[in-house]
Amino acid sequence: MKRIFIIALAALAFAACTHKTTSSKSKEENTMQTEKETSKTEKQQVQLNDSTHKELKVLLINGSPRKEGNTYLALMEVSKQLEKNGIATELLQIGTQPMHGCTACNHCRKTGHCVFDDDLCNRAIDLMTECDAIIVGSPTYYGQPNGTLLSLVQRMCYAAPQVMQNKPAAAVAVCRRGGASAVYQTLLMPFQMLNMPIVTSQYWNIVYGRDEGEAALDAEGLQTMRTMADNMAWMLKKIHNGTPDYPQREAEHKVTNFIK
Repeated sequence: MKRIFIIALAALAFAACTHKTTSSKSKEENTMQTEKETSKTEKQQVQLNDSTHKELKVLLINGSPRKEGNTYLALMEVSKQLEKNGIATELLQIGTQPMHGCTACNHCRKTGHCVFDDDLCNRAIDLMTECDAIIVGSPTYYGQPNGTLLSLVQRMCYAAPQVMQNKPAAAVAVCRRGGASAVYQTLLMPFQMLNMPIVTSQYWNIVYGRDEGEAALDAEGLQTMRTMADNMAWMLKKIHNGTPDYPQREAEHKVTNFIK
């Protein structure tokens, strides 16, 4: 009887051990299967991104005549943060090159390019065709943006609205002390007429500095640039997550002239 009892206990112990081993093995198999499925899903997502996403790129236009002044410094802070988010950038430097003003000849309505081909306007339009967003930066001159940059932005928007619309836009203003808010507002107004989403930050996109390099001391201003870059990257990824689903707008663009 005692022998039978010992054999029964041994059998129970063996069964329990076998069950534990089988359970543990089953748990490991389930874990491996889950990890395999997760890896497969992630791989499929990467393939989806590769097939639907092109490299996202932002055009940065430096409207300062100083090649590496405070406006350049502010835009480079934006550029570095965009690249951390996987967004490429391209810088167009206006420098001291002359810029035509719009003469309202309407040549661009037929061609999508400005009739004046001896400045940076058509180059900027071509770059914008390849880019998914735009950020323009300017120093403050008597409470206004640099005239060459403002002329360039106006002509780009007038000549090639089909290239500009739906693409996120932002402006950066740099000043010694005051007038930057007016510069910021002025630079954004052409974009607001072309269904371009305006990218904001934790504060107005303003950086302070007079002498070259002083903007590096404006900790809040540089953080504002980084936050704006993060917001730009977030918006671009949302827009281009698959096929962009832009709003359906009325076919006829109504224009009302108050003076008859």
